[in-house]
Amino acid sequence: MHSNHLLLEEPIRMASILEPSKASFSAMSKIVGTLGPRSRSVEVISACLKAGMSVARFDFSWSDAEYHQGTLENLKAAIKTTKKLCAVMLDTVGPELQVVNKSEKAITLKADDKVILTPDQGQEATSEVLPINFAGLSKAVKKGDTIFIGQYLFTGSETTSVWLEVDEVEGEDVVCVIKNSATLAGSLFTLHASQIRIDLPTLSDKDKQVISTWGVQNKIDFISLSYTRHAEDVREARQFLSKLGDLSQTQIFAKIENVEGLTHFDEILQEADGIILSRGNLGIDLPPEKVFLFQKSAVYKCNMAGKPAVVTRVVDSMTDNLRPTRAEATDVANAVLDGCDAILLGAETLRGLYPIETISIVGKICAEADKVSNQDQYFKKTVKYVGEPMSHLESIASSAVRAAIKVKASVIICFTSSGRAARLIAKYRPTMPVLSVVIPRLKTNQLKWSFTGAFEARQSLIVRGLFPLLADPRHPAESTNATNESVLKVALDHGKASGVIKSHDRIVVCQKVGDASVVKIIELED
Repeated sequence: MHSNHLLLEEPIRMASILEPSKASFSAMSKIVGTLGPRSRSVEVISACLKAGMSVARFDFSWSDAEYHQGTLENLKAAIKTTKKLCAVMLDTVGPELQVVNKSEKAITLKADDKVILTPDQGQEATSEVLPINFAGLSKAVKKGDTIFIGQYLFTGSETTSVWLEVDEVEGEDVVCVIKNSATLAGSLFTLHASQIRIDLPTLSDKDKQVISTWGVQNKIDFISLSYTRHAEDVREARQFLSKLGDLSQTQIFAKIENVEGLTHFDEILQEADGIILSRGNLGIDLPPEKVFLFQKSAVYKCNMAGKPAVVTRVVDSMTDNLRPTRAEATDVANAVLDGCDAILLGAETLRGLYPIETISIVGKICAEADKVSNQDQYFKKTVKYVGEPMSHLESIASSAVRAAIKVKASVIICFTSSGRAARLIAKYRPTMPVLSVVIPRLKTNQLKWSFTGAFEARQSLIVRGLFPLLADPRHPAESTNATNESVLKVALDHGKASGVIKSHDRIVVCQKVGDASVVKIIELED
């Protein structure tokens, strides 16, 4: 893999761009797919897993726990048949404002007409009145403020979402001028008040109920904490999870959706396990010319902190089309070159016509971008940022990556119990895959014994370049001798079966031996 690595800064023979891409182990960048009406059957989910989806997202801003449970059962069946590991992400509703259309009749709104937003949900949604789920909107907005409403929010080119300007406030009602003609279809629409603070809790009572029932029952791997605005939001969510047994291990990804979250980004990053850049809502809150600047800054900060960065809203047009636009294809590649760990697909897989093709095309773009990323520059930048003296683990991780690059290793194998060592190796962005061999540990809560490892393995499925393998618990991560032949053989066999390891390849192995951490290089024979 390393030998095929190119740099955009180097001269590239233009004709070589037309040469077919060589089949590789997998894109280093990961894909999060949102499962829904168009992607909930066993057959479609199986195809999504084969196409490259490694995390399945369940969006609780629509439908109920019973519906999502049916989808999850199909996911489990698909994992079993495809033998592809997949993590589960629960996306909270949070302080999301919604327009309720009980009749589900299409609502036509015409530019320059007026429409009233009312908290009276007993009223029917029409082109004159739109009932909303929040009584405090009239106190939060003022004349001239901007409000967006749509099934998938406003991109500037859709006729399925609308831009409103507040004209006046009448009691609890908000009278708005319609700025563009649109037709709203469906039962539920999202409402976003641009740069307006909404006084609602980040983790709602509904969210807590879903997490403590559906989440606990299914031992979810990640929570996407919608509308994270302060570090305290993450701390409160973690405290809530700590009381829910196994969910104390669930990772929290802070979803940055508005200017308030952007303002407190550094503190949020310290508390969260990862960051989701929700460019849909954030793209409304920010001027268009500032969106790229936030993305690049936020991804860089995540990279240096060694925490996954996930980018959303990249191929919107594939909701209805078989191919992305040229701008979208370039956007995916630039997100990878910026340093993002994963691409999150929303409506494209939830209700899009081509969920499998979307995952496949995004995966191919990511793989091409991976080939031309400047790893040498990234490595030096990360080492400089970390500074000296390095921590013990940080030093071992960076040394393993440096060694792998110098000897042109085809893969790095890391033995770990918590997954931390493997994540640190991934932080230095090696050009080759990192096989994270997770060794289960025996634990007890005074009532029963159980093994750890499953959470740790699945949670690496959102980290760029990490590919987990859950080992036999009889093999310790900390060996008393210099080699652990049996568990290493399992990892090597897995690599060979995946096509990433071949005869005469060099392999870098990172593991603990007693109290010491060891990086060693092995060369395979025939």
